Amino acid sequence: MTDVAVNPPPAAESPRFVKRLLRRRLALACLAYLAIVVLVAIVAPILLPDAAGQQAGDLALVRQGPSAEHLLGTDTLGRDVLTRLLVGTQVTILGVVEGLLVTALLGVPLGLLAGYFGGRVDRAVMWGADIFLSIPAIVVVLMVLSVFRQSMLAGMITFGVLVSPALMRVVRSAVLPIRNELYISAARVAGLSRTYILTRHVLPRVAGPIVVQLSLLGALALLVQTGLAFLGLLVEAPAPSWGGMVADGAKVIVLDPWLIWPPGIAIAASILVFGLLGDSVRDAMTEAWASPVARRRVSNSKAGESREDPERTGSEALLSIRGLAVSFRRPGGSAVQVVRDAELDIKHGEVLGVVGESGCGKSATAMAVLGLLPSGGAIDGGSILFEGRDLASLNENELHDIRGRGIGLVSQEPMVAFDPTYRVGWQIGEVVRCHHGSRMSRQAVKDYVLELLRQVNLPDPASVARRYPHELSGGMAQRVAIARALAGEPKLLIADEPTTALDVTVQAEILDLLRTLRAERRMAILLITHDWGVVADICDRAVVLYAGEVVEQAALGPIVAEPLHPYTRALLATNPQGRHTGRFLPTIPGTVPRPDEWPQGCHFRTRCDLSTPQCAAQPVELEEIGDERKTRCIHHHVLRK
Repeated sequence: MTDVAVNPPPAAESPRFVKRLLRRRLALACLAYLAIVVLVAIVAPILLPDAAGQQAGDLALVRQGPSAEHLLGTDTLGRDVLTRLLVGTQVTILGVVEGLLVTALLGVPLGLLAGYFGGRVDRAVMWGADIFLSIPAIVVVLMVLSVFRQSMLAGMITFGVLVSPALMRVVRSAVLPIRNELYISAARVAGLSRTYILTRHVLPRVAGPIVVQLSLLGALALLVQTGLAFLGLLVEAPAPSWGGMVADGAKVIVLDPWLIWPPGIAIAASILVFGLLGDSVRDAMTEAWASPVARRRVSNSKAGESREDPERTGSEALLSIRGLAVSFRRPGGSAVQVVRDAELDIKHGEVLGVVGESGCGKSATAMAVLGLLPSGGAIDGGSILFEGRDLASLNENELHDIRGRGIGLVSQEPMVAFDPTYRVGWQIGEVVRCHHGSRMSRQAVKDYVLELLRQVNLPDPASVARRYPHELSGGMAQRVAIARALAGEPKLLIADEPTTALDVTVQAEILDLLRTLRAERRMAILLITHDWGVVADICDRAVVLYAGEVVEQAALGPIVAEPLHPYTRALLATNPQGRHTGRFLPTIPGTVPRPDEWPQGCHFRTRCDLSTPQCAAQPVELEEIGDERKTRCIHHHVLRK
C-alpha cells in the first residue's frame, strides 16, 4: 500500500540562518560596524607603525580641537587623537576576544555536559559554578594583575574563567528541556554517539541563547578591558588603548572636555552593537518556519488483504523479558514501582502486540528494553535478554552498540522525533553514516537514504529527503521515521503506538508497510497499542498489561476467541470495531490505579465482576495455561467457554 500525491508542490526552501540574519537591516549594520572595527584593528598598526610608541607629538599643537589637519584634534602631548584611536583598537578588541574565547571554551562544554547528563555531573558542575560566582571577579583580576603586571592576557583569561559560570548556567538551562525531547531519544536509539548528539543536535538548538549571552559578556568584557586600561593596569604608556585615552582625557576634563568623547563614543557604540547583534542573531535563529503545505492522497490499497506469515528462523526467542521491575524516584526521594514482574518473549520475524490502557506500563517496558527510561527511572530487577545478552546489566556504551543496529524505535509522534533544524534526508543519512559510514562513500550514503525512502513507499524520495520535518504530513513523517529506524538494519523494531495520531486510511497504509517490511527483512516487531483492531490486523501474539503487570499472553486466535483474564475480556468487549450502530458500547468501570495506589493482591480486582476475597489475599502470579499461554487470574477456569 502506497501514498500517491496528487500534484505535489515543490519542497519549500526555508532560508538558511545566514540568509535569515542578513535580511535584517539592524544585523547588517551591526556586522558592518564590527567588520570595520576588526579591519581597523588589523590594518591600523600596519599602516601607522610609529603611533604605538609615540611619546609626544607637536607640542605647539597641544589640546587642539578638530581641524582639517587633525580630524579629531590632538591630545595633551600634541599627538593625533584619530591615529591613536585607530591604533588603540587592536589592543582593545584583542582583550575582548581573549576574554570571550576563554568564557566560551569553559562555559559551553560544561553547560552542555551538565544539562545533558544531569545527575552527578550536573551537581558537580553547578557546585563549581556556584563557587566561582561567589568570588568577586574584579578583585581577583586585580590580584592577578598585581602579580602579572601589564599582562592583558593574564587579566582577560582570569576574567573569562570567572564569568564562564554565567554562560554555563544559561547553556545548562537551555539544554535541560531539549534532552527530554523525543528526537534526542530517537537519535540515541538510532545508535548515534552522545558526542555526536551533543554537537549536531543539542548545540545548534541552544546556539541562540549562547550567542545572546556571549554578546552581553562581550559588552562586559569591553567594559572590563577599557576600565582596567583606564587604571593603567593592562597597557603600558605610551601605547594607545580606548580606556587609556579616556584616562588621559579625564585628567584635563575641566580644561578640555573634548578628549574623552572620541574613545567614549567608540566604547559606547561597540557595547550597543554587541547587544543589538545578539538580539538579531537570536531572532534569526528562532524565526518561524513556513507552515506546511497540505497534501491530498489517494490510496491504492486493497481492503482485507491478508498478511504474509514469514518463515521463522527458530524457536529461540530474540527478546526474552523475565521478572522485569521498573520504578521511578519521586522528588522527595522515595521510589514508586510502575512495572512489576513483567514477562514476554518475541521470536525472530514475529509481531508481538502489547495491549493495555494508558498508564499500564507499556511504554515504560519498551523504554527499559532500550535503556532510555526518563530521568529518575531505573530497572529494579529482572532480565532483558536480547540475543542472549542481558540489556539490564549493560552500561551506556554497550547499549549504544545495540541501539539502531540491534533494536530500532518508531514512536507515536514522528514529527517531534526529528530535529526541526535539519532536512530529513540528512537526519537519515547521519544514522546510515553511524552504522555503515566506514564502508560507504558520501554518494553511497545518499543513495542508501533514497533507497530507504523508496522502501517505505514514499513517492519522489529525492524531494522528500530535501524537506524539513514541518513540511511533511503525518503519514509521510511516520514513513520517514520508519525509514530512519531501518537505517541500522535492526533485528527488532519497537513501534510505540505508531498509528495513534493518524487517520484511518493512513493508519492502514502504515500497518501494510510494517507487514511488508517484516516479510522482506524477517524483522521482529514489538507493537505497543491500545487498539485491538491493529493487533488483529498484524500481530501473531498478544501480551496484555494492566497496572504494571502482564495479565495475559497468548497467540492472537486463542486470546481473542477465549480470553482467560477479566481485563482482556473487558478490553475486547469495549472494542468499537464490528459493533452494530445504535447499540451502547460497553465500558470498564473505574480507571487504572496510579502506581502508588495499586490494590493488594490482583491489581484488577477493584474493577472486576469476578472479584472475590481470595483475589486480595496475596499477589497473583502469572500461571501457564496450556501451550505458550499464560494468565494472571485465579478464576480463569470460569472464563473458559
